[in-house]
Amino acid sequence: MARITIRPTRADRALADTIAAHTDPSVEAVSRLLTWGADEKLLLAAAVAAWTYALPHPRLRPLATHFLAASIVATIVPHLLKKVVDQTRPDRLTIFGHWRGVPFSGRARDAFPSGHALHMGALASAAGLLPRRDRRLTRATAVVLAATRVVLLAHWASDVIAGFVLGGILERLLRRLTLNNMGRP
Repeated sequence: MARITIRPTRADRALADTIAAHTDPSVEAVSRLLTWGADEKLLLAAAVAAWTYALPHPRLRPLATHFLAASIVATIVPHLLKKVVDQTRPDRLTIFGHWRGVPFSGRARDAFPSGHALHMGALASAAGLLPRRDRRLTRATAVVLAATRVVLLAHWASDVIAGFVLGGILERLLRRLTLNNMGRP
């Protein structure tokens, strides 16, 4: 299969260089812990658990089904895109950052898109279906968790932004399939 090469922007490189120059092991440790909150395996397991819980609760079932569908799609799409897009992760291009605690992440040439950010974009978009009091916290958490991928130099900022936006778009498209009988947007 033909691969598309995407190069980081100047802004991507400048931000990665700044992070590499100013990070330390404690920042990296906190970011590494937080990034687990956007891990596809954990999110998929949580969606399956919520869906299972919702089975005997007819009012919860449509939302749980939607969240599960969004989690499944957000798990599959980044893997498909990474098969056709070739981009080197920023952590492979810094030696200075590794001296300051930056770990290696995933496969070297699988930077685009950020799967963690795609999941978080879908979650942030789906937060619009939650009660008003839960929306802001869910969206803020999604942004913070996605940003950890930039701090860890696992992805360029543009990879995270693209993944976040794509996740939101996918979640909105899925609403038409999963929530069409609920009278929701």
